[in-house]
Amino acid sequence: MEIKKAGIVNVNEIKHLAYQIWPDAYGDILSKEQLHYMLELFYNEQALIYQIENLQHQFIILYDTDEAIGFASYSPIQIGDNNTFKIHKIYVMPGRQGKGLGKLLLTYIITEIKKSGASILELNVNRHNKALYFYQKMGFTIVQSADIAIGNGYFMNDYIMQLAL
Repeated sequence: MEIKKAGIVNVNEIKHLAYQIWPDAYGDILSKEQLHYMLELFYNEQALIYQIENLQHQFIILYDTDEAIGFASYSPIQIGDNNTFKIHKIYVMPGRQGKGLGKLLLTYIITEIKKSGASILELNVNRHNKALYFYQKMGFTIVQSADIAIGNGYFMNDYIMQLAL
């Protein structure tokens, strides 16, 4: 297994992974219409480029030999604030989950952000997502609930979780 930092050249690879992973991750939580809407909103090429160039999200891709099997992204919550970082995305291919790969991605992120002086790592997780239990097992605690409007009458019904580093 190898984790590599990703950039603009990897946008299509990230998009491809998302379209393979999301139906499994959210198929029982979201309607097909909302799932499609959110994929198009967050994972079209321009949105991914914007996240990388303007929002300074650092993407990483997990490879098994030459096969991409997962990805994540993270950044400081506010540009210039190195105390609190946020995981924006962390996904592993169906069939590869439950084998420590999410923990591998998370550990990589924690190692990287500690170099910048991070003391808190934050993330949002859908309140009905089975990943909630993974994050709790990894030491994250729920700090609040949030219903975030994303357009088209859709909301992300999330828990905001934090991990003290």
